[in-house]
Amino acid sequence: QVQLVESGGGLVQAGGSLRLSCAASGLTFRSYVMGWFRRAPGKEREFVAGVSWSGDTVFYTDSVRERFIISSDNAKNTVYLQMNNLKPEDAAVYYCAAAPGRGRRPRTDEYYFWGQGTQVTVSS
Repeated sequence: QVQLVESGGGLVQAGGSLRLSCAASGLTFRSYVMGWFRRAPGKEREFVAGVSWSGDTVFYTDSVRERFIISSDNAKNTVYLQMNNLKPEDAAVYYCAAAPGRGRRPRTDEYYFWGQGTQVTVSS
């Protein structure tokens, strides 16, 4: 059974930082692209960042490109999202997801497995 468990969300002031973690189990980590998505109230789920299992392919949505860093630790089957200079518009529930295969996977429908999400709140 595949499980993706996110952690690290919380309340932070604008300009602050948080690091999200996603621990994956039940899947062969190297066969998947791992992604982070988010859903803000009243909005659709949107892609944030993705990383190949090898870590040599990373991709971001434009709004976070200069502020967020995605990385993976294959030994721990864990993917991270370091979020810096957070803005109120970054507030959302953040989800970890896994897409089979390789390469860039920015579309929601490419991801088979999803975590339950972790709340990120940014105060202005």
